[in-house]
Amino acid sequence: MDFDSFLNAHRADHLERLQQFLRYPSISALSEHKADVRACAEFVAREAARAGLEHVQILETDGYPVVYADWLHAPGKATVLVYGHYDVQPVDPLDQWHTPPFDPLIRDGRIYARGASDDKGQVFMHLASFEALLKTSGSLPVNVKLCIEGEEEIGSPHLAGLLAQQLDRFRADAVVISDTTMLGPNRPAVCYGLRGLAGLQIDVRGPAHDLHSGLYGGGVQNPIHALVELLASMHRPDGRVAIEGFYDDVAPVSDEERRALAELGADEAAIAADLGVPALYGEAGYSFTERTWIRPTLEVNGIYGGFQGEGTKTVIPATAHAKITCRLVPNQDPLRILDLVEQHVQRHTPPGVTVSVTRRETGKPYVTPFDHPVIRAAAQAYERAYGTAASFTRMGGSIPIVETLDRLLQAPVVMMGFGLNDENFHAPNEHFSLENFDKGMRALCHLWKGLADWRP
Repeated sequence: MDFDSFLNAHRADHLERLQQFLRYPSISALSEHKADVRACAEFVAREAARAGLEHVQILETDGYPVVYADWLHAPGKATVLVYGHYDVQPVDPLDQWHTPPFDPLIRDGRIYARGASDDKGQVFMHLASFEALLKTSGSLPVNVKLCIEGEEEIGSPHLAGLLAQQLDRFRADAVVISDTTMLGPNRPAVCYGLRGLAGLQIDVRGPAHDLHSGLYGGGVQNPIHALVELLASMHRPDGRVAIEGFYDDVAPVSDEERRALAELGADEAAIAADLGVPALYGEAGYSFTERTWIRPTLEVNGIYGGFQGEGTKTVIPATAHAKITCRLVPNQDPLRILDLVEQHVQRHTPPGVTVSVTRRETGKPYVTPFDHPVIRAAAQAYERAYGTAASFTRMGGSIPIVETLDRLLQAPVVMMGFGLNDENFHAPNEHFSLENFDKGMRALCHLWKGLADWRP
């Protein structure tokens, strides 16, 4: 029996085991689910052993554990580290779910549950691909190591420390991650770049307490007015970020790469219609694809202050607040960007208020040359499974641990995802295409076989 026949024969079993995986409410952000997260790690460890991997261990951190396993019986062949995560996002708002988020449901060729696409479905596909090859041929074409963590959804605060402490354990020639999306149904895409991240919160304080707007309006600075003025100073009318020095370190993108992005043929009118906006917007001189993949941004993610209840309350609020994240591109250092934003805030603070800045999460951008042999091997594996040529993309989002893996292991990172943009990851009614579940397992088997002749 070859791996394709094995996957056909065991499809029902694989779906049942995936549903077991999805039933764990492994929400790393909520302390009341601490036991659930650990139980989910134990499930991953059992599944790794069931697939035929060896030296399965649950490695402790100061937070949630990392599941490690390996199979190292391919002398002279490359060693590939597979990274993924078993934790999931919170499910709020619960009333918008059509079915319970941890009671998986298969309907219309999709499986619905929190974590179905991000990232349990994709993690399970890796385990199934190893199982299929080991059960049918008795070996793997390459050496394999597994690193499945439980804190990705909260920024992977402890993984880098574990990797640094146990570098020999995790050392590999390449890293493969399935936690990204394809361009669309039957449009596979190898992701070779991610934007970085720099987050902060701005707190504006005016009077010692809320004031009557009739008695004090016009005579005291309103913190909300001051905050809006400050935020407005951060962008120019043409969409560029107005923070002094913000673009100084941006790495130029080659004409070849810009042509490749243009050839993807994004329909901007269709994108606007799908999003329900009258027009797209962004930095002048760049397409929507370029703005969201290869250019940096500064976005206000939340703004609040003053009276929020029903009706009217005539006050000048004592405080106002905003949450900001910057998406960064290669050569931009998140700490330097935070310095520049803080300096801008200090220079542009309106009179009559005090402003403080609290730094939040950071992550460095990452890019692998899209002509790298491992990237090309992933594209060939996609093509064999899907019957269509794969595209090469960047992703506008951030997976901070990717840059850490690249830096510590000095190995190329291949992001070979099987999700779709409309699968509601991080939102109610998350789901995963069973077509991609089936084709993706075959693509991964083709990848391991395709890497057999690669030498780093």
